[in-house]
Amino acid sequence: MKISIKKGNVAEQKTPCLVWGVFSGKYKEEQLAQINQHVGEAFARAIGSKELTGRKGETLLLHGCAQASAERILLVGLGKESDFTLHSLRQVTCSVVKLLVEKQLGSFALALQEFPVKKSDLGQRVQAITEGLFLADYRYERYLQKEKPGRPALLGKIDLLISSEENAAEAKAAVAVAESISAGVCFARDLVNAPGNLKTPEFLAMEAVAMAEKNGVKARLMDRRELQRQGFGALLGVAQGSVQDPFLIVLEYNGGAETDQPIALVGKGVTFDSGGISLKPSEKMDEMKMDMGGAAAVLGTMRAAAQMKLPINLVAIVPAVENMPSGAAIRPGDILTSLSGQTIEVLNTDAEGRLILADALAYVGRFEPRVVIDLATLTGACIIALGNHAAALLGNHDGLARQLLRAGERSGERLWQLPLWSEYVEQIKSDFADVKNTGGRAAGTITAAAFLQQFADKYRWAHLDIAGMAWAEQGKAGQPKGGTGFGVRVLIEYLREEAK
Repeated sequence: MKISIKKGNVAEQKTPCLVWGVFSGKYKEEQLAQINQHVGEAFARAIGSKELTGRKGETLLLHGCAQASAERILLVGLGKESDFTLHSLRQVTCSVVKLLVEKQLGSFALALQEFPVKKSDLGQRVQAITEGLFLADYRYERYLQKEKPGRPALLGKIDLLISSEENAAEAKAAVAVAESISAGVCFARDLVNAPGNLKTPEFLAMEAVAMAEKNGVKARLMDRRELQRQGFGALLGVAQGSVQDPFLIVLEYNGGAETDQPIALVGKGVTFDSGGISLKPSEKMDEMKMDMGGAAAVLGTMRAAAQMKLPINLVAIVPAVENMPSGAAIRPGDILTSLSGQTIEVLNTDAEGRLILADALAYVGRFEPRVVIDLATLTGACIIALGNHAAALLGNHDGLARQLLRAGERSGERLWQLPLWSEYVEQIKSDFADVKNTGGRAAGTITAAAFLQQFADKYRWAHLDIAGMAWAEQGKAGQPKGGTGFGVRVLIEYLREEAK
């Protein structure tokens, strides 16, 4: 895909298709005149017959008349102007791409001035549109050997049309930013979509190292022997049921001053989760290849941050394991000694993500981070609470939580804060160890975070439970079925604000 910024009269642009936004019930005489230059009186007739009212999600594709520069014009309903946000603009772009590529129209021009967003600048609008283009064009086709009939076209040349008064350099810079962010999201999606027989902990580690080498990020791997030497008892406990060796992936990006404390990102990296001895039901177990969605988001964020050359120091820690049942697997009732020295009673081997994160959260203290954020597909309870519309946010610092909530609103990756009161800690107290790895069914998402808090109490810390957001069971515009890459955009938005 090639994205170009162009200035000039919209009506004079030669393109296979010109995309034009229309707000609900709001047609300016100038707008009517310009569109009619392309399609004659077809637009006016469409309005008169209520084929197009401007309602959000409506589309009307018309062919240009003989004197028109554009071969076609796609009119897109935007809804009420007061409700139209940058997130709406991103969604509209995804819908436009889906419609046009299904009609084998991979190249088009978009009249940016006809997609205004209140309280936004040119760069923000261009970034939202460009992200929509890349996210909608994503496909995971590594294992498709046969050409599918009716396969949508790939995006080719896209022209973003701006007015003569607007700054082309600002728009081009926004395209570059969006390309880097989208590359991070698509990298994360690829990792999540990879099947378990390919995506072993070692594979995930090698992908992380290869990404780091290409982007000037320092990488180090800790194998089973080193993990044993240092005392990663909780991580190794989860890994001992699998023939696949575990790894701890450690990445460092130094874009800030040498004396700046880093921000640490920790991602759960269970490359396949069978549940262990506490075996999951067979239905949808195939989707458990996505249980490293937190790790994928962290690695995608590191890639995007390095490509954008953010002036900030970052550390990424990914504990990578496979959770399998075998004669060597941990059992319910076993007690593990974590890296921090705290002992953990394992009541459910399917509550394994918090075990590996416990050791990762203890280890990250060696970097003296000023902030620690972990991401994990941690609890089914999160999906019950929030569905597939937001990730849960918990933590020990309200200021950090507010920053992340704002970043979620700006990026379109929404978060919702849940309480983490001291009363919830009572549910994870054990009779036989310092803590137990499950607090029961009640408040499952919160007690999982309360468990993690025991290993993150020395930091400003936030936990994002992305269980409902890392995988899409049904595809939609901008998000085919499978891995979503959720977490990359909200983290980058937060990091860009921190870098300021």
